[in-house]
Amino acid sequence: MSDPAILRPAEMQSNDRGGGARTTPLVTRRCGSTSLINGITAFEPGAAIGLHMHNCEESVMVLEGQAIAEIDGVRHVLGPHDTTWIPANVPHRFLNQTDRPMKIFWTYATIDATRTMIATGETRSIDAEHGHTKR
Repeated sequence: MSDPAILRPAEMQSNDRGGGARTTPLVTRRCGSTSLINGITAFEPGAAIGLHMHNCEESVMVLEGQAIAEIDGVRHVLGPHDTTWIPANVPHRFLNQTDRPMKIFWTYATIDATRTMIATGETRSIDAEHGHTKR
């Protein structure tokens, strides 16, 4: 059994996702999680993440700013505390089409979450994206 953890995003390393997006992994295998992972992704004005899907459910909450959530081809405007639930294998992405920063808090329903990019078909584990490896 793992010990509980207090995670402070301001003190944690973030990863450049490219195109003006940075992700800070929070709950991961590293802190002892065995069933879920989550984190925060910050988007600079105009930033977007490419269309992708996951092998598990995902929930995303907008923490600050305004987001466009494109889910299965439909665009939705989201503001602070608006929350999505996206089933496995549904193409989606998040965009910041404003002139202000935007942040989202995401949760995957398994520590073995993967991301498959629609444009290339490439699949990677979320852990690998954030420089973590499986224990």
